Amino acid sequence: MGRRDECEKCSADLHVCKNCRFYDEASYNECKEPAADVVREKESSNFCDFFESGASRFEKSNSKDLLAQAEALFGKKES
Repeated sequence: MGRRDECEKCSADLHVCKNCRFYDEASYNECKEPAADVVREKESSNFCDFFESGASRFEKSNSKDLLAQAEALFGKKES
């Protein structure tokens, strides 16, 4: 994914921190990569050399899988 790549539907920048697999709000500089430069605008394209697509973070889950996870966590709902 290049720095100038945009979403085909909405024209949003794709090479942004929030789309990177290293993005983590709980980490220093919101990045798990310690050698990365500080990037202030997390939703604008940038020149970070460590960028790797984090698309797998956004994949849709199967509703049956989600239900099974909820039941495992909270117990099965009785009707």
